[in-house]
Amino acid sequence: MKQTTLPDTDIKVSKICLGTMTFGEQNTEAEGHSQMDYALENGVNFFDTAEMYSVPGRKETYGSTEKIIGTWFKKSGRREEIILASKIAGPNPGLSYIRENMDFSPASIALSIDKSLIRLQTEYIDIYQLHWPERKANFFGQRGFKTQDDAWEDNVHSVLETLDGFIKQGKINHIGLSNETPWGIMRFLEESKYQNLPRIKTVQNPYSLLNRLFENGSAEICIRENVGLLAYSPMAFGLLSGKFLSGESHPNSRIKLFPQFARYNSAQSAEATRLYNEVAKKHGLTLTELSLAFVNQQAFVTSTIIGATTLEQLKENIASIDVVLSDEILKDIDAVQAIIPDPAP
Repeated sequence: MKQTTLPDTDIKVSKICLGTMTFGEQNTEAEGHSQMDYALENGVNFFDTAEMYSVPGRKETYGSTEKIIGTWFKKSGRREEIILASKIAGPNPGLSYIRENMDFSPASIALSIDKSLIRLQTEYIDIYQLHWPERKANFFGQRGFKTQDDAWEDNVHSVLETLDGFIKQGKINHIGLSNETPWGIMRFLEESKYQNLPRIKTVQNPYSLLNRLFENGSAEICIRENVGLLAYSPMAFGLLSGKFLSGESHPNSRIKLFPQFARYNSAQSAEATRLYNEVAKKHGLTLTELSLAFVNQQAFVTSTIIGATTLEQLKENIASIDVVLSDEILKDIDAVQAIIPDPAP
């Protein structure tokens, strides 16, 4: 397994990160434990979760993923071998069961960290991330910013100051953002720079052959400011595995089970997937290999978050780390992007 360094630290993380949002919904506790065993045995030392997981977020399964990771830590005794990332959920009316105030106030952050630590059966979280902006920005399915009357008041200083307190307590080690815009990334960097507050190390945003919007602004920030992208949905909810190209229904797939994630269901996404599959076949690769290798080798990507519902899928995903795409293959990929740019924003 290839490793990289978490920006501005001496922490080595695997270039592949195990995404766990299926644990507690599509995967049982035993299956989740098996995935974590296999991942660690094959050099993956980086696990990502969130307080709201499993996905889709439901009151009945809220916190289930962290609980499964926690029982694995207790059973295996291997907590110290893992770099663990989790997240606090931001404003979302559909998740009001998590806590009364879905904000990043000091009280909300304290409550979320303490509950996550209990579920995870650990004393600390390595990277604690803000799951969404508090302001109305960066919605799924929306390519650009639209002016919003969200009444948001800039509280970045307060958020960083609160997180600093938990770093000093030893409950979290580093911080990051998720589903953030270029402006939001720079706003946090600016505040930490001029106010001597903790600096974000990572941003976790979607990035795949079907969604390269991160390249428009955020990628340059990551490279010039030394912030790492933790790329999620690199397989576009399984669409980029190619399993839908044959016309089979696959009723247990994420796209079929959770049609609310509609950005992956468009005709444009299907056609782009077909074209990328032709590129893969031309160069003797599977579509999975092409899709993951493309993300893995981007200079601004610290780690690619992969998720699987079976060990067979997990094995193929992890093995993608050994695939390197040539300049010719990258040109063929860019040719498809030019025809159907970012069909799954």
